[in-house]
Amino acid sequence: MMKFMKVMLLLFTIANLASCSTQTEPPLKIIANSWIGYSPLFYAKESGWLKPLNIQVSTVISLGESLNIYETAELDAFTGTQYEYSQAQQKDSSLLPIMMFDRSNGGDSVMANQTIKALQQSTETIDVYLEMHSVNQLIFKDFIKQHQLTDKTFNFINKDQLKIYSIIKSTRPSNPFIVVTYVPYSQKLAKLGLQELASTRSGLDLLVVDALFTPKKTFLQHQTQFAQLKSLINQAIIELEKNPFHYYEKVKPHLENTGYEDFQASLKEIEWLNTPLKPELIKRLNDSHFPTRNLL
Repeated sequence: MMKFMKVMLLLFTIANLASCSTQTEPPLKIIANSWIGYSPLFYAKESGWLKPLNIQVSTVISLGESLNIYETAELDAFTGTQYEYSQAQQKDSSLLPIMMFDRSNGGDSVMANQTIKALQQSTETIDVYLEMHSVNQLIFKDFIKQHQLTDKTFNFINKDQLKIYSIIKSTRPSNPFIVVTYVPYSQKLAKLGLQELASTRSGLDLLVVDALFTPKKTFLQHQTQFAQLKSLINQAIIELEKNPFHYYEKVKPHLENTGYEDFQASLKEIEWLNTPLKPELIKRLNDSHFPTRNLL
């Protein structure tokens, strides 16, 4: 209760300061995709907490779309995994991870209509549904390496997760196929009969984390706003733990028709990183060229 009151006091103070200004500063614009790990950001938005901070959040379906819009619309920050970070950093070397959201612990998975053994024995071309320009690519490469499938012939079908689900639901293909996906779409695909072959909990070596990224100049110019946003993200996670259904009601417009049961199941597939990172995770991030020195 005391933490919640502190957040309300912070917002009240910010609102008073804003009302005394000319409001000439443009809003800080953030783009995020509809991943459950970013839901604290959606909760803060739907609770009206971001308006006093002069922060705007937009939501899209796919990881690749989020990065593309960030770059083409010249937004201030975007959410993504280390894959999107590495892609964006090639164009802007000053890009920084500044805020961690979560670590996938089963949330990203590889599913198929056949067993691993059947895929290993197959002589057919195997269709692979995934978002090509996203962490899905890294997951797929790790999967085929771990399960001796590198000699197979694959036909890549590049679609966002909602379209992948719609295609499989409507066509029910019988040929061998693989889907690289994540919650809540993995739960929807399981209901269509697909089986999980590997995930970030087991069967994959890949570390997948989600964070907020911004150029160094933007971070320095808006450091106070970002620090205040971090406090609100932490508070949103506290609200989730206190009243998950109320939290779900707030964020569900951003989660592509995810029901409450699937929402609860999805939460079990991630690990929140709102508290200080453990030394072993920091080492693993640094070893993978994911800097942690500017994390709030």
